[in-house]
Amino acid sequence: MKISVKAIPNSKTEEVVKEGDRFLVRVKESAKEGRANRAVVRLLAQHFKVAQGSIIIVSGLKNKNKIVDILR
Repeated sequence: MKISVKAIPNSKTEEVVKEGDRFLVRVKESAKEGRANRAVVRLLAQHFKVAQGSIIIVSGLKNKNKIVDILR
């Protein structure tokens, strides 16, 4: 299942929120050295109750807007 995600790094809280046809993922980590991407994967895995290895960022590794594939 592919979903559209907007990552928001440097947030005070960590959460996954459905907004229309995409998900907002707020993470505390900064966008440096892939830390925010790893946090996005971790939070999405918790939200969808799948292993972190089942979450793949298809596009947007260096962008706040991402396409993520969730393997079930």
